[in-house]
Amino acid sequence: MADNSKIILYKKRVRKEILSKLKSQKRTEILKKSLVIKEKLFKLEEFKKARCVIAYVSMAEEVDTHQIIDESIRAGKIVGVPVIVKGERDLIISQITNRKGELEIGPYGIHQPKQDEIKPVPFKSMDLILVPALAYDKDGNRLGRGKGYYDRFLEKLPEYALTIGLCFDFQVVESAPTLPHDIPVRVLLTDA
Repeated sequence: MADNSKIILYKKRVRKEILSKLKSQKRTEILKKSLVIKEKLFKLEEFKKARCVIAYVSMAEEVDTHQIIDESIRAGKIVGVPVIVKGERDLIISQITNRKGELEIGPYGIHQPKQDEIKPVPFKSMDLILVPALAYDKDGNRLGRGKGYYDRFLEKLPEYALTIGLCFDFQVVESAPTLPHDIPVRVLLTDA
């Protein structure tokens, strides 16, 4: 049990450090780096072939996913984004066809589909999933924000679904200690 408490303290410290670095970036810098990451994503053969892309709706300091979402919709892909329902512990993934028109601010200040416009995407349809995190290590282990929504979501994915972490170069840490419920991503894309 002592090891778990050390891991929890380490995660708390890394979260604080990375959040500070994220929030210190200028918006122009975030958008410039995000464009590099988007171009890397769009060059991946797996992305080109994916019929259904699940993307998180980025917050101001994260790798910007808004262009990824909009361009994927324009390319004819099915695009799903997470919905957090208050009091529930699991994410619902809802299809969207118009990011600007269908989203509202939900729990934790994250944009998500309006409650009356939720169109669930079945797990078996999900080809490629963009996964948010505060930090990753080179093995794809992730340090999320500590609520566990993505860990519960990732464990339900079909084996063929490709999980991709998007992050800025400084978000890659030497080691992201894991607990038994932590699930790594299979591919990591940075601006480096």
